[in-house]
Amino acid sequence: MYEDFKVTDRWTSEELHCSWKGTIVAIATRHADATDVRFAVNGRAVWIALPNIAWVEHKRKTDKVITDYLAAQIAGRYLKSLVESGYDNGREMYTMTVDEVLEQAEAVVREAGHTAKLPSLPIINEDVQAERQLGRLPGDNQGPIFVDPSHPTSNFPTVDPH
Repeated sequence: MYEDFKVTDRWTSEELHCSWKGTIVAIATRHADATDVRFAVNGRAVWIALPNIAWVEHKRKTDKVITDYLAAQIAGRYLKSLVESGYDNGREMYTMTVDEVLEQAEAVVREAGHTAKLPSLPIINEDVQAERQLGRLPGDNQGPIFVDPSHPTSNFPTVDPH
């Protein structure tokens, strides 16, 4: 869906490849009450800031939470709309309002059919889902995923065998 997509710039007609790169709670990095979602847009870093209060409002209105997957999709859909509408002017960061987050969340879930149908993150390979590669998702509350030092790529996480 919106974690890895192509979109045509309204003004230049240039095709832009937008790819999700990470999600960071901005309190730690820039002392902001927001969650920043980073995309690479033809290699250029673009951040979409979602206000943290949107998580509270979404839960209050729908009794459902905004997951990491949904946050990435919300930010990606918003980025796509910026480019298509001509609003993207090359800035490094765009800040969403609470209402924009709620609108995008509703639209993403409607398009997907259900939050369970949202694509997995991180994108290891477009043909491989993270839960199949790792055996489970890192956020499944089953303890940490450990890196096996004997693995050929020691930065690749594996499930602790103990």
